[in-house]
Amino acid sequence: MYYYHVISDVPKYQGEHILLDERHPNGVHKRVYSQLDVVKDIYQNPQRYRGMELSHETDVALRELALEKIRREKYPQYPSRLASLYVSKTYSEAKRWGEYFVRLGRPTYGIAKIRADGNCFVGDAYKCFDGTISEKENLRKAELYWANGKNEDGHEPIVEILVDGDIEIIEIVKVINTNI
Repeated sequence: MYYYHVISDVPKYQGEHILLDERHPNGVHKRVYSQLDVVKDIYQNPQRYRGMELSHETDVALRELALEKIRREKYPQYPSRLASLYVSKTYSEAKRWGEYFVRLGRPTYGIAKIRADGNCFVGDAYKCFDGTISEKENLRKAELYWANGKNEDGHEPIVEILVDGDIEIIEIVKVINTNI
């Protein structure tokens, strides 16, 4: 299948192959697991963290670890968010994601057309959530994400596609080079 990918954080080049699977995780994996001790402490001692503002990195780790636990238990056919590439079906969707990343201040190199031959999950980024000190609540929200039903509040989905396997950069369609 062909998709479009916003190249962020690490530059990519035409012809490059990226292997993503359970043994070959992505950059999110490293960032999430660097917070593992903090997450364990939060779940073991939630009273210490009540009313405390958690760092963005910790929020993300709480969410992603809950998402990964539910995926492994109930939806193993889907690619892991910790070992996949986030892509778009169309160039215009990728362009919107690229503009969003630039606004966030994220290093954004460009948009690439890619070929992916692994698993795919078409989800709703609107269902991504800030992690909380409640593991039960994080797991409940993770189940909603992977079940991929309609949004409870009727909000239109924000399409998010995850792919894994052997991914080839076919063409750099647009150079952005912002926040690098």
